[in-house]
Amino acid sequence: MRRREFITLLCGAAVVWPLAAHAQQPEQMRRIGVLMNRAADDPEGQARLAAFQQALQQLDWSDGRNVRIDTRWGEDDVDRERRAAAELVALAPDIIFASGTLSVAALQKVSRTVPIVFVGVTDPVGAGVVDSLARPGGNVTGFMIYEYSFGGKRLELLKQIAPSVTRVAVLRDPANPAGSAEFAAIQAVAQSLSVQVSPVDSRRDAGEIERAITAFARSPNGGLILTPNAAAVSVNRDLIITLAAQHKLPAAYPFRYMVTGGGLMSYAPDVVDQCRRAAGYVDRILKGEKPADLPVQAPTKYELVINLKTAKALGLTVPPSLLTSADEVIE
Repeated sequence: MRRREFITLLCGAAVVWPLAAHAQQPEQMRRIGVLMNRAADDPEGQARLAAFQQALQQLDWSDGRNVRIDTRWGEDDVDRERRAAAELVALAPDIIFASGTLSVAALQKVSRTVPIVFVGVTDPVGAGVVDSLARPGGNVTGFMIYEYSFGGKRLELLKQIAPSVTRVAVLRDPANPAGSAEFAAIQAVAQSLSVQVSPVDSRRDAGEIERAITAFARSPNGGLILTPNAAAVSVNRDLIITLAAQHKLPAAYPFRYMVTGGGLMSYAPDVVDQCRRAAGYVDRILKGEKPADLPVQAPTKYELVINLKTAKALGLTVPPSLLTSADEVIE
């Protein structure tokens, strides 16, 4: 081989080798922590997680290829949430997706630097999660669960389904400022509907909740509205649904899954849809944007769900106009 040909071949190889080596390098592996405020076997929690992961895949984030997803389940229990938050932060994730106020609060106690995208937080500003909705500041942003005015809407719908209701107990968590705010929204429309509303403070104690509902049910023409607090919604929802049926109390719930579980009706945001939208924020942050610059978003999709079987058991006839406008009717 001539000297000139040898040098040409050598230079060509020098160009090809780095290109080949570059092509063979794996994609950068990013790490996403997930803290769900449900039990690992909870169908609603699984549905929310699946929606989040599917949306990530559509954005070209594939678990095991270019991202690793570590999931913990806090079960809306303060101690479990705290332990799970510490475990996730110790894994040094690039970002954490969190469901529920308790999950976010637990994570913020461990880290004020790891980016967090949340869903299912009732009042992010009131809870101290963000500075403002438009400019969250800090390391947290996400999707708030709903606007307080919809508490009044639930009372209106409950009155349409059960016109005889003149007294409504509003179950709220006294430690959650969102409960008081929603109660005020319900009060604002109660007088025009000739309904007397009274707050019932509900914590995690099942006995306390049972005593309160039983005492309220001793007088006639009663109904219930649940605010989205952890004690009532996550921990004692089956007990409350059972008590409402036992005492013949028409009840309005804050989430669809409580109606599929036997409750009468719900008018609520689609949290599964929010989990899909949250994946978009995670994608943007992984690509360089900051949580402080991404505004907290309110729900864009609400659903009216009615359980006809429960209505019949309560002796109620749902107006045809309401059935027509419902997003889902369970028979």
